[in-house]
Order: sequence, then C-alpha cells, then structure tokens
Amino acid sequence: MNAVSDLQRLIGADAVLAPADGLERYERGYRYGTGRALAVARPATTADVRAVVRYCYTHDVRIVPQGANTGLVAAGTPDPSGDQLILSLERLRAIEAVNAGDRTARVQAGTRLSALNQHLAANQLFFPIDLGADPSIGGMIASNTGGSRLLRYGDVQRNLLGLEVVLADADATVLSDMKALRKDNSGIDLKQLSVGSGGTFGIITAAQLEVHRLPAQTATALLVPACQAAIPQLLSRLEAEAGEFLAAFEGMSANAVEAAFLHNPRIRNPFGQGAVPAYTVLVELASVLGPDRIDLSEFLGERLGAYLEAEDPLITDGLLGRSEDLWAIRHSISDGVKSLGRIIAFDISVQRTQLPALRAELLRLVSETWPFLRVCDFGHCGDGGDHFNIVWPADAGTAYDSGAVEALRERVYDTVVKQFHGSFSAEHGVGPYNAGFYERYTSTEERAFAGKLKRLCDPKGILGNIQFG
Repeated sequence: MNAVSDLQRLIGADAVLAPADGLERYERGYRYGTGRALAVARPATTADVRAVVRYCYTHDVRIVPQGANTGLVAAGTPDPSGDQLILSLERLRAIEAVNAGDRTARVQAGTRLSALNQHLAANQLFFPIDLGADPSIGGMIASNTGGSRLLRYGDVQRNLLGLEVVLADADATVLSDMKALRKDNSGIDLKQLSVGSGGTFGIITAAQLEVHRLPAQTATALLVPACQAAIPQLLSRLEAEAGEFLAAFEGMSANAVEAAFLHNPRIRNPFGQGAVPAYTVLVELASVLGPDRIDLSEFLGERLGAYLEAEDPLITDGLLGRSEDLWAIRHSISDGVKSLGRIIAFDISVQRTQLPALRAELLRLVSETWPFLRVCDFGHCGDGGDHFNIVWPADAGTAYDSGAVEALRERVYDTVVKQFHGSFSAEHGVGPYNAGFYERYTSTEERAFAGKLKRLCDPKGILGNIQFG
C-alpha cells in the first residue's frame, strides 16, 4: 500500500501532500500537539471526503480531521507515530448560500469565521461567536465554541440549524439534515452528536447556521468591582436593567491586563498612569436599534453613575470607552500572557455565581504551593467560564518541572470538578491534551455509552486521535 499515490489517484495529485512536501504547519497545533503525519489529504468536495474515508476504512488507516488547526487541546494534530492521515478541510471553504430573510447561512466546514463574517456583512449580518482565533466553522462545531458574547447569542450549538457529516464506516455514510429549520421535532436530532465531539464521531463537511443582524450601536465600559463577591450582583443588576441589550460581561485580572499592555504597546491604559485594578469587568451593550431609538452610551453611563453613588456601591470605578479600544485589551491578553513564560492553561467553568469563590480558592492554592507562578486569568463572568492561565515565568529562578505541573493540574481540576462541581473543559473540548482528565472525571456509565456511540459511527475506531468510552 502506498497511501499517498493511492489517494492522489482518488482525489487528485494536488490534493494529497506527502511528508517530503513539508507538513509542519499541519503537524503542529496552535499551543499543544506536535506529531508526524502519514500524509495530508485535502478534499474539495463531500464526495472526495467519502473516497478518502472508504480508502482509510479498507486499509485501516487512522484519520485526524483538521480544520484551521487553531484548537488548544491537540485534537487536530497527529500523534508521533507517522501512521495517521490528516484530513484537512481547508479546501472545503465555500459559502454556498445566505438567506437574509431567514437569517441563515449554508457553508462548507473549512470556511473561516472571518471569511464568513466578511461575506455576511454585505447583508448587515454576522455569526456572533467572538473568538481570539480565526477557526473554521467545522472546528467550531466540533468543539462547540462559545466566546465572549455567549451571554447574548449562545454557543455554536445554539446557532446550529443543520449539519452534514461523513461517518467512518465502510460506506462513508453521509448523515445530512440541511433544511435549516428552527423547529423540527420529527425525530432524534442527530446533528447534536457531532457538537462538541472533537470530530471523533464523524467528519463535518457542511453546516446550516443561524446568523444575526449586525448591531447598529454598541456601548462599552470597564468596571472595577468593589470586590469579587460583588460581580454576580453586578451582573444580575445589568441583566435586569439592560435586558437583551447586554452582550458581554468579561472579567480580566490585573496580571492579564498588564500582560496585554506589555505585548501591545499601542494599547492605551484607560486608567491613566496609575496601577491597573486588581480585577476589571468589560461590559458591552449592543442593539440593532439606532441611537435615535435608544442611546446605549447614555444609558450605560447613567447606570455606572448609579452604581458608583449607591449607598453600598458595587463598583469603585467605571469608564466608558471606544469599543475597539477596550476590546483590544481583552483580545491582546492571550498573546501577552504567552510572552511571559510557559503557560499552564486551564479552560474551566462553574455556575457563574460560584466563579468568585472558585477564583479565590485557586489563587490561594497557587500562592501557597507554587508562589513563584503568576496567575494571569481572564474569562467569561457572564457564563461562569474562566481561562485560568498560570505562567511559569522565564525569570522564575526555578527550572520548569513537568512533574510539578502535572501535580498542579490535578489539584486545580480536582478543585473545579470535585469541590465546585464544574467542568475541566468549558469550551476547548476533549483532545489528547486532556483525555486523561476525561477518564478521571467522567462516570463509567457515561464513558460506556459514549463508547457505544463511537463504535456505531466508527466501527474500526479509525477516526480522531482520542477514543471515547
């Protein structure tokens, strides 16, 4: 068997890359995951995908589906064996139809989020999953991404109306429900099997998405909460007073904000030359109504004044700012934190009212046990998610210790899952990077049922680089 030449005959010579062609950009993940691939197949149609799957099924070749390769759990990169075929969806990038009246978009799975939104803007529409990366739509579905505006628009699952998936069985069966119906209770909603599955149940080739009207105006502010315990109260007040206008409620620690400033010197410190507050909340209101109907900046300014002047104030400072300036801080954090040293990343979530208590417990744990580590966390206070990033500083004076890091991971995840009944993977999914924690925290019954589904969709277990069950 010569997989490269065989696959080239099936889907075209330019559609299959051999190791000699240089595969590094496919073999290395954004943060984790580095391996060696047997080859890279780049199908341009669903029929091509099926041809590749049938070949791999017949010859027992393992497949790793890959979108834009921006994931953070190594689900889209091969292992070191050199035996896995990367099935890249980068050529499946057509935006097949946009229906402005229905507010739907039919797209192929390799379509980038940025390309989709650029296309939708002509109709004053957008797909409202706000992320720091530029992922493919298929990858977003496979990991069920949420992002910064989940509070207003929901996650990918909430905005998914249809899906086309190729199973890894002998015939490369296609499951397709692309009717784009918002209401359809005529049977089991099979598309949900692929949401958040990490691509292990099937290869997503196309999707029908619900898209939304672009806001006619936004109002953005930074708030300094009086204390951590005041954050859930502040959120509840804003939800009650701003209602459906509340689009984002994001938290940023001082270490995270300072890292953003260091990384991107073009960002102006909105608090002047003084110290960065210990914790800051970024609030955004948005509406498709113009300021002639309701002026959101005026409304938000009034709310900030009321919160500051209250007898028991929820905030100690608050300022309005240009949306692009304030969001630039939030979007510069990830790269800023990376520049400080080696990241020990956690993507965690709890009930949102429990987030302040969780942060306090984790900060205590780190400071007491590993005092030289630096916590640079930021996240989604509006939905209970936190990117609890810890940096092993380059100038720590203590050499990076993988054993200590593993012990730290177990302590943090045990606190999140066992003490606070939260999730060890809020929105990044389950890949090789955290497969061990899936085994650790998922019940035997759940894993057994997931294994049955896996064997039904992928009888030989050739799809994906993790195995549920």
